[in-house]
Amino acid sequence: MQELTLYQTPTRPWKTPNVSPFCAKLECYLRMTDIPYKAAAMRVGKAPKGKIPYIDFGDGNLMGDSQLIIEELERRLAAEGKPGLDTDMPAHDVAVAHLARRAIEEGYYFVTLYWRWKSDDGYGPVRDAFKKFVPGIVMPVVRRAQKKKLHHQGTGRHTFDEVMQIGRADFDAFAQLLGDKPYLFGDRPRVVDCSFFAFLEGTLGCPVDTPIKQRVESHPNLVAYRQRIRDRWWKDLALE
Repeated sequence: MQELTLYQTPTRPWKTPNVSPFCAKLECYLRMTDIPYKAAAMRVGKAPKGKIPYIDFGDGNLMGDSQLIIEELERRLAAEGKPGLDTDMPAHDVAVAHLARRAIEEGYYFVTLYWRWKSDDGYGPVRDAFKKFVPGIVMPVVRRAQKKKLHHQGTGRHTFDEVMQIGRADFDAFAQLLGDKPYLFGDRPRVVDCSFFAFLEGTLGCPVDTPIKQRVESHPNLVAYRQRIRDRWWKDLALE
């Protein structure tokens, strides 16, 4: 496969892969599959879906949405006779992984938005991280838009304590799913691990001491899982 260009936010705040969990997810997939790529700063006006991440397959063809990109790359790897992350995955595991990925990307995602954008304690470091590639003057506008999104979706209508309990329950469930396995479905990482790792990084890496972060840190298997993936695929982001 020829080298791809991954368009995403250009910084690695707090020694994490990316401020965006979906950018972190896609880049983690590229690293786990050894697909050659180079990273470039996003230009949202050129993003196929108006969102990041998006990629150029090397032929000027742009594609957006992290999951759709990964599914296309899985097909391309198969066409080249190379294994993808979900190659030979049992049908039952495929179904559970699909639901687990949707739970974190469509459920816990809004919990993340809440403590990053609605909570004043979370907004501070997130604002500072974004100001490294977005004009500071637009940050209040971005925050208002995120809070409006949270309200319409529903999570923004809850109290802080209620949202924290939702997030704690999410990670309690993932700790149970992981158990004592190296990865969520056994001895090898799957696509869902890219998503789970990305959101775990965003929760543990951001310098905000939320009740959710405290709960994650109380699960030794989650902490070890994060470190296991960092040690193998993210040595350039080694924690001090």
